Amino acid sequence: MDVAREHAAQGAGTWEWASNSGTDEPDVVLACAGDSATLETVAAAHLMRELVPDVRVRVVNIVDLMTLFAPSIHPHGMDDKRFVELFTHDRPVIFAFHGYQYAVHQLVHRRPHPARFHVRGFNEQGTTTTPFDMVILNGMSRFHLASLALKYSPIAEDRMKALRQQLASRVDEAVRYSREHFEDAPEIRDWMWT
Repeated sequence: MDVAREHAAQGAGTWEWASNSGTDEPDVVLACAGDSATLETVAAAHLMRELVPDVRVRVVNIVDLMTLFAPSIHPHGMDDKRFVELFTHDRPVIFAFHGYQYAVHQLVHRRPHPARFHVRGFNEQGTTTTPFDMVILNGMSRFHLASLALKYSPIAEDRMKALRQQLASRVDEAVRYSREHFEDAPEIRDWMWT
């Protein structure tokens, strides 16, 4: 509980339990804000551990979006030193967000290398469907996020392409299952961190 309180008070923090980079600089940062986005990000980190345990991943959770602003813009804003501690100076950041992705781009605009932020969020896509199908329609499923992380990771291109194709197939399987059964597959619906 104390760790959760500290995390909320800071507005953002690294989730060491979901990361595998330890004290090393990560190869890629998976960041998230919002409940569905956070679930999919943590599931993507888990997939990365299974598929590419040699790729160092850091998971950053944001509970107060205003912390992404510089302190000169918003009183909750973090200074550049703290920002770099979380997101590194130049590593790719795959950011899952529960709103419009351009809002995050505006928040990190003045930060180091903002073009390295690859944000996925609400794209006005969706209809009456399953929860997982909704994140698929908006390109923010665990498979999409892991695929994007692989794209920007340092692994060999042929390996990266094969793994990304495998993840694309898993998206297709999830969509097919939801269309046939009118619910998400149990391994998705009931997924938990292990």
